[in-house]
Amino acid sequence: MTLEKDLILILDFGSQYTQLIARRIRELGIYSLVKAYDSNIKEIENLKPKGIILSGGPNSVNIENTLKPSKKIFALEIPILGICYGMQLLAKEFGGKVIKSNKKEFGDSKFMIKKKSKLFKNIEINLNHNVWMSHADKVSNLPKNFSKIGESTNSKIAAFENKNKNIFGIQFHPEVTHTLLGKKILKNFIEICECKKSWTAKKITKEMIKKIKLDVADDKVILALSGGVDSSVVAAILNKAIGKQLSCIFIDTGLLRKNEVSEVRKITSSLKINLTIVDASRKFLLALRGVSDPEKKRKIIGKCFIDTFNSEAKKIKNVKYLGQGTIYPDVIESSSKNSKSDVIKSHHNVGGLPKKMKLKLVEPIRDLFKDEVRKIGLDLGLPRALINRHPFPGPGLAVRILGEINHEKVRILQEVDYIFIEELRKNNLYNKTDQALVVLIPSKSVGVMGDKRQYGYVVALRAVNTTDFMTATASHIRHEILNNISTRIINEVDGVARVVYDITSKPPGTIEWE
Repeated sequence: MTLEKDLILILDFGSQYTQLIARRIRELGIYSLVKAYDSNIKEIENLKPKGIILSGGPNSVNIENTLKPSKKIFALEIPILGICYGMQLLAKEFGGKVIKSNKKEFGDSKFMIKKKSKLFKNIEINLNHNVWMSHADKVSNLPKNFSKIGESTNSKIAAFENKNKNIFGIQFHPEVTHTLLGKKILKNFIEICECKKSWTAKKITKEMIKKIKLDVADDKVILALSGGVDSSVVAAILNKAIGKQLSCIFIDTGLLRKNEVSEVRKITSSLKINLTIVDASRKFLLALRGVSDPEKKRKIIGKCFIDTFNSEAKKIKNVKYLGQGTIYPDVIESSSKNSKSDVIKSHHNVGGLPKKMKLKLVEPIRDLFKDEVRKIGLDLGLPRALINRHPFPGPGLAVRILGEINHEKVRILQEVDYIFIEELRKNNLYNKTDQALVVLIPSKSVGVMGDKRQYGYVVALRAVNTTDFMTATASHIRHEILNNISTRIINEVDGVARVVYDITSKPPGTIEWE
């Protein structure tokens, strides 16, 4: 991205909430980037951040070889905010004392502002605020030239500042929704950094199109279109930038949702995107015959996809670029495993394509979170129904059919899935749930149809609510609605004898069954 923009840099010390910090900053209209805690000072200087946030993390600042950033960040003379571990790190770095807390503080806690501060502007002082804590250590002695600005249920020093250096520390997590004053604190920090709002959908879209035109010039790009949000948005961006130089290949694996092919054809046609549809369903189903292990299924599907895509791509001459729907969480996830490099995660079923095809990658949405991708998609004119579509696994219905896969099971699952989603939409529940799916269970159950006993499959409906897909709770669907869905499925889909609703939360369960 070449957009002229103010940046808040987040140094990651391993917190499960690091991505959330970046998202919250961006929601406030300011660009944010996550980099490894030990990033080189030259790299940091080149980014020209207006402020730095030190994230939380699972480590203690009192252990040998604890995680530390370059000391030179403190000489940059820009505002710094330490969160949780980041606060303890600042305390230790400037000569304060951090001790093991006699009582750990995890989850909801009360925080009270004890002194006026720029960080707490427009937030009431001497009042209990609900915050989210996650720490076993605490600051017991302030560093020189630092003053206490807040305390919590279990920490006498739960927030501090160095006014002259614009360095702040807070023991709680402002990025999580449980911390009700969190957004105000991050907004105040942005103001302290003197950032100007520049991260908006319109500006990002305009800049991406401009960059692709410059980078790709007159060359050709191919894209594996899946019909999901990410690849569809990439197709729309590339089409806007380079038009007929883009060729999209859509592979019908035979494991897609009902009417998926016609929907993709309709959308691409309305946007005048050059599309080739390959019906490889027989090839995929033959390769999966007799296979029950979910990991083997994934590998077979991945290989079939790559082989099919390669074969089709060879028909298009003089291609130099491969478009890919990598998004920012994939980049963060990959780089967190190896703090020295941003390795692109092998994502969904296009992993391995760049290596095999020796093409340059073009990844327009690589810097974006999912909610930002959706905003860009709407800005580009993609239908809202597509943009708000629930996540769908790369291997498709293969991981929602437990055990061996065959044509009959796929047909049953497609029909049941269609009814479930249709009923959720009809009852205004689709956009109130974050993911809805159906699982076909391999065992059969007895049922009575037309006074006759017969055996049919059991299908499990699942709908969940989540903010980050790391945790999830089962959606509350009224019994009357579930009853109506069940009746429709049993009456309309041959081969189903029983319908159940999965109410398992995550954890301990996962959202998908395989």
